[in-house]
Amino acid sequence: MKPYASDLSDAEWAILEPLIPPAKPGGRPRSVNIRQILNGIFYVLRSGGAWRLLPHDYPAWSTVYDYFRKWRNAGIWDQLVRTLRERLRMQDGRQATPSAAMIDSQSVKTTERGGPHGYDGGKKLSGRKRHLLVDTLGLLLKVVVHRADIQDREGVPFLLEPVKGQFPRIEKVWVDNGYTGSGRAWIKEHMGSRRWVVERTLAWIGRYRRMSKDYEYLTSSSEAMVYLTMLRLMLRRLAKQNEPQFVKYKQTHAA
Repeated sequence: MKPYASDLSDAEWAILEPLIPPAKPGGRPRSVNIRQILNGIFYVLRSGGAWRLLPHDYPAWSTVYDYFRKWRNAGIWDQLVRTLRERLRMQDGRQATPSAAMIDSQSVKTTERGGPHGYDGGKKLSGRKRHLLVDTLGLLLKVVVHRADIQDREGVPFLLEPVKGQFPRIEKVWVDNGYTGSGRAWIKEHMGSRRWVVERTLAWIGRYRRMSKDYEYLTSSSEAMVYLTMLRLMLRRLAKQNEPQFVKYKQTHAA
């Protein structure tokens, strides 16, 4: 098939393929093309289309969605992001885990699909909030999606409680006055130029049409979509930085 713009390149697949979880032992052998399954998921993410409208070039939409759902429930998307994030950080000359992080939220409208939602009086919209924790490179550490009527400061525990112990090196976390209520002086003194890092991450997410609104019924699916946007971004970066690995991959598979 002629590849779509959202499909994984050979160089990106060379990085991702070794990280794909194997089929469950004792079960039926995996008969699907996992690369095409992932390409189908990334097509939905990039195009913003419905699962049922997935082009026939890909496996059946129900099979593609089933992998998205199963790997969401198993935390696979989060695991893949963590692995690639640590690799990118080390290639950038940093330690695998960060010593500082930033928090911000983004309110987005929901659709008639339903699911948990609320009214954000500040943004004057009905929907959900994407609460992000990112490192100083803008790479995603954790995302939690909840109703938009939950205030930023109230949403912080939802974001930080699940990651206790995962990032022991973190000594600083920058936030804005939506969390602290302490005004512009605090932002200028403690955040400095760090604020734009989170905004850049939100801009990256906004490049994918599926993220223009929250189309998901479950907030766990919304979170998985955010992880997928970061996974796609990091694969693209790593592919550019790892040409020798790609050459080795091609030689191995050509043998």
